[in-house]
Amino acid sequence: MPANQELIAEITREVLARLQKLGDAPVNGTATRAADGVFRTVDEAVRAAGMAQKRVAAMSLGERGRMCGIVKRICAERAEELARIELAETGLGRVDHKIQKLKNIRYVLGPEAMATQAMTDASGVCLIEHAPWGVIGMVLPATHCVPTLASNAINILASGNTAIFSPHPAGAKVTALGLQIFNREIQRELGVANVLTTVAEPTIQAAEEIFGHPGVPLLCVTGGPGVVKAAGKSGKRTIAAGPGNPPVVVDETADLDLAARSIIDGAGFDNNILCIAEKEIFVLAEVADRFVEAMRRAGAYQLDGAAIDRLTKAAFRFDADGTPHASKDFIGKDTAVLARAAGAAIPAGTDLLFGETAEDHPFVREEQMMPFVPVVRMPNVDAAIAASVKAEHGYRHTAMIHSRNFENVTRMGRAMNCTLFVHNAPCYASLGIGGPSYLSHSIATPTGEGVTTPLTFTRERRIVSGAGSMRVI
Repeated sequence: MPANQELIAEITREVLARLQKLGDAPVNGTATRAADGVFRTVDEAVRAAGMAQKRVAAMSLGERGRMCGIVKRICAERAEELARIELAETGLGRVDHKIQKLKNIRYVLGPEAMATQAMTDASGVCLIEHAPWGVIGMVLPATHCVPTLASNAINILASGNTAIFSPHPAGAKVTALGLQIFNREIQRELGVANVLTTVAEPTIQAAEEIFGHPGVPLLCVTGGPGVVKAAGKSGKRTIAAGPGNPPVVVDETADLDLAARSIIDGAGFDNNILCIAEKEIFVLAEVADRFVEAMRRAGAYQLDGAAIDRLTKAAFRFDADGTPHASKDFIGKDTAVLARAAGAAIPAGTDLLFGETAEDHPFVREEQMMPFVPVVRMPNVDAAIAASVKAEHGYRHTAMIHSRNFENVTRMGRAMNCTLFVHNAPCYASLGIGGPSYLSHSIATPTGEGVTTPLTFTRERRIVSGAGSMRVI
């Protein structure tokens, strides 16, 4: 048995033993007890979260901050345990990077984002407050189960809301476990139960129930186009975090060694399952040879044309019209798995594979979420930007450029019009990891809210008091 398969088997045995011992997470599709936020039906979960929300809304920002602090602390203290369980259940990504994702939850904004605005003049006083919506329906992806749960939990608790979560079935067990741990500690320290809820059997039907439930006034969906479309049909306001296919341009002025290191760090992180990760590279022909050398020097492994052809045949299926779809057998898998399919022998510890392709190659067109990035030579920066716009499909999600020419940077930024645009850094710098920003695992691109914060989940409330009502005593 290959070493990585032995590791997965070992982790799986460890996970099952822990779940059975804890007795507090769904096992074999059935919850061991309807407690700590896991309920039999959607209605029960919404009602419980509704009761909790009244108490959360009445809390001070300091108390809400304590809840958010509990979530952050648990993510840091139990990062390795939760990361191993998530990898064993989903089979997506790398355990070391999943640990880092959980530790990075400290960068998510909490009550510090909540601020009342005040305006006053001789005519009176105006206060603009940010009021909660209530119980928010939240759909989670399989790619980042507990990190997205934790990130969204901090946002909604800071703003006075509670939530019912609909996890992806592929990550339902670890999501329920994380949710129960958060709930249990919040109840122990602050005395309020079920601030986060879910159902024991997460299904498409359960998600549809959440979308239509009268006790859920607002939806937040992180997932593919299908679930985003389904949520949009609910008639409710929906904050939608949709797909991406982020391109990166390397122009003739770029620091090629920095570009190579940044791309490997971003595209190789968690086996490229980040929606913000570099998926395809458009490099100007005049520096392409030197860029390829920089990629190899930085530790990426180059596949030749024949190896790329073999990998493509294994990693994609095609519709009758030639539309590619990435195979689930390769999404989020290690470079060693891809290399075997490509017929290549790579050094242990290789974070990223790359190779040259045509502009219309399936690896360019499809958001493939594998640790292989195609490199396409372009005649000039205008062609590279145009190719980037085409490859990104109008998702308006994320794009990167490596350049010392600020005119090129500005032109690409305007042409892409993405939610996240990164210059001379890895993709994750856009989310406060090595960059001056903040983190969230829900990036609302189709509906335009951008990187979510507690304020995303609030309603603006304006309170005006006229001068005639104000007297000096």
